[in-house]
Amino acid sequence: MIALIDYGSGNLQSAGKALETVGAEVRRVSKPHELRWVSAVVLPGVGAFGDAAQNLDDSGLKPALLDWLWAEKPFLGICVGYQLLFESSEESPGIEGLGYLRGRVVRFNSGSGLKVPHMGWNRLEIRPSPLWMGLSADPYVYFVHSYFPVVQEDSLIAATTKYGERFAAAICRGSLAATQFHPEKSQRTGLTILRNWLRLVGEISPTFA
Repeated sequence: MIALIDYGSGNLQSAGKALETVGAEVRRVSKPHELRWVSAVVLPGVGAFGDAAQNLDDSGLKPALLDWLWAEKPFLGICVGYQLLFESSEESPGIEGLGYLRGRVVRFNSGSGLKVPHMGWNRLEIRPSPLWMGLSADPYVYFVHSYFPVVQEDSLIAATTKYGERFAAAICRGSLAATQFHPEKSQRTGLTILRNWLRLVGEISPTFA
């Protein structure tokens, strides 16, 4: 059973539908005690970092998610759900993220004429990871964001992309994965990535098509 965290800052409908399409059983979770009944967590996220972090605090989910992460249980963060793994963001000074990973979230430099937010399809430069099984060497995925994490641990980085500057588009370590792009909006490629993560964490059969 997959917990889709419902904290008022996520694109739950499309994320949930995509997970179900690739074989997951999904349960919306909005209270800490509900995590007892699931075996993996997906933290989606849209909007501002500060609002998302505050919503996690207000719901009481922040300490429960940190306990989950420190126990190294299966976790997938998407977009702002990826950014929240880090300590802070330029978008919301003074607001703390989960702080599970070292680093902060920064804004694209629009001074050179770069359009911000970054919206559209970008090519990933992938590193060896079970997330990319069955994909081409340079898959395209869909982004909508103005900020991105500066990842301090290079070994975490599973893929990079370039939009004015190069940044970590995805991380993966064990059963932890997170993406700045939206797999649920990345068509067949995104569904393959979700399916690969579900297989990695044992939530669907390796033979699920």
